[in-house]
Amino acid sequence: MQKRSLLIATAALVCAGTFGSAMAQTTPIKFQLDWRFEGPGALFLTPAAKGYFKAANLDVTIDSGNGSGGTVTRVASGAYDMGFADLSALMEFHANNPDAPNKPVAIMMVYNDTPASVMALKKSGIKTPADLNGKKLGAPVFDAGRRAFPIFAKANNISGVQWTSMDPPLRETMLARGDIDAITGFTFTSVLNLEARGVKPEEIVVLPYPAFGVKLYGNVVIASPKLLKDNPAAVKAFLAAFAKGVKDVVANPAAAVADVKARDGIINTELETRRLKMAIDSAINTPNARSEGFGQVSGPRLSLMASQVSDAFNTKTRVNPDAVWNGSFLPSKAELNVLPAAK
Repeated sequence: MQKRSLLIATAALVCAGTFGSAMAQTTPIKFQLDWRFEGPGALFLTPAAKGYFKAANLDVTIDSGNGSGGTVTRVASGAYDMGFADLSALMEFHANNPDAPNKPVAIMMVYNDTPASVMALKKSGIKTPADLNGKKLGAPVFDAGRRAFPIFAKANNISGVQWTSMDPPLRETMLARGDIDAITGFTFTSVLNLEARGVKPEEIVVLPYPAFGVKLYGNVVIASPKLLKDNPAAVKAFLAAFAKGVKDVVANPAAAVADVKARDGIINTELETRRLKMAIDSAINTPNARSEGFGQVSGPRLSLMASQVSDAFNTKTRVNPDAVWNGSFLPSKAELNVLPAAK
């Protein structure tokens, strides 16, 4: 009898241990950024460094990227589970690949306002969008600002622009030496790159898209439909941990950049802190973000963007806003309360 009781007790402990292991099972998630390990990468590297993902039973691997288009494609291929990409690039993929079996979905808004802008030097005489008529602009062919320029041009009656294409490292160099009149790009990327090439801040003219009638959303967290279907709990846990990290990053950008430095030791800490602060001020903690709520979108605004991207990108099919966005995995309002009050 004693032996039987011991066997039963042992079996119970084994079952309990197995059950506990199953409950605490860690979910691996491969995540790709939109660009190199720079200041804004802290949004994801900080929650990883602080153990927020680990505490949510997630084993998150974060890799650098080489553009939003590549991130969307790699999540679609199954090489990555989740990523960070410009919403317009995701919309374009959906509309140009209607039969793709694994189209990624946007599940959290991060850059509520696109960071895209047109940048020129004061000596060019460009002060307003109207001054761009007939000018020579330059950007890589996949640049988000260049792809969306027709929307900017339509909103500001710009015509006759001539485009010069180049690799990303040459964009600011060509503007600095006068080969082109203006460039498109993310403000927090190109302004600091121009300064690194010897251009003084007061010599740079910035025409932000949101300030001139273009209300496009920027970067979002995207996920594969397979992950959303197979493990919705892991997706919700990721977004909650991420939101917690964003709150820390917004509150103390300088400390957050140390987490980027830990991943890429050659970055310039002062420069990347400035870049991160610019990203927060221009794209994350904006009036639109505070109005709509961090992480969320406005239905009418999303629909307008879908229509604008369809026209500007000349997509094979029209963008369906309901197909590219799924907000059902978002954390609670309290967890999304990550932005400080307006100054």
